[in-house]
Amino acid sequence: MDIHQEDNGKKGSFYILLEGKKEAEMTYTWAGTHRMIIDHTEVSDALRGKSAGKQLVMKAVEFAREKGIKILPLCPFAKSVFQKTAEIQDVL
Repeated sequence: MDIHQEDNGKKGSFYILLEGKKEAEMTYTWAGTHRMIIDHTEVSDALRGKSAGKQLVMKAVEFAREKGIKILPLCPFAKSVFQKTAEIQDVL
């Protein structure tokens, strides 16, 4: 699955398109220049059970590592991925 990103400097999202339609999206808000807050994750029925949500979180982790920033996962789904995945907790 290809994951795309939009960012306007204040808010942004990582998302997955399927046949030109957003079928999964994880939104975030910037808290200063060194922290992003993941506030919502949504996956459509078309991608449910295909690890789309986790892939979005992992893409955010990759982005955070590249930029040297931290993530605050307020979204319950993203928070649960961080709690279950020890190797990504370096960006918390």
